Amino acid sequence: MPNTQSPYTAFATLLSSNGHPVSPAELHGLLIGRSCAGAGFDADAWLADAAGVLENDPADAVRNALIGLQEMVKAELTGDDVALVLLLPGDEEALTDRAAALGQWCQGFITGFGLNVGGKDLSSDAKEVLQDLVSISQVQDALEESEDGESDYMEVTEYLRVAPLLLFTELNAPAAPAPKPSLH
Repeated sequence: MPNTQSPYTAFATLLSSNGHPVSPAELHGLLIGRSCAGAGFDADAWLADAAGVLENDPADAVRNALIGLQEMVKAELTGDDVALVLLLPGDEEALTDRAAALGQWCQGFITGFGLNVGGKDLSSDAKEVLQDLVSISQVQDALEESEDGESDYMEVTEYLRVAPLLLFTELNAPAAPAPKPSLH
């Protein structure tokens, strides 16, 4: 029988079977949040931040999954794509479960971002994105199983696929060289 587990479900099973009380959504949010805050992509630093939510030392399989997740995120954030792939339950799951995971993703993001942003000044756009994430992290109870709930969920996920890139671009931009005089 073919294995039809989604990557989300497979990762959730891996985590829970290793005694980690955390959802893949929260870990993915944590990873994107810290990456957007300028933490870079050092595997040990990522594993150290992840250890905070894992609550016990990850087995090799979990470590490898986390490192693989980071490689994926690094490719997305530094590539030419203009949207992230969010690690969330599939559309076949109940909306309440997907909404809960969405909230966990945002909480993870806020945690990861907060751990790594230091005293950096944020633009008003960046602050707005963070405010939105805080609001979304508290939204899961408001989404109901309905057409409207589904479309709200879709809108929020679309926003989350793009909004963090603004933070990443702002906080990870190489220092701009002084403008050269134009040669016209």
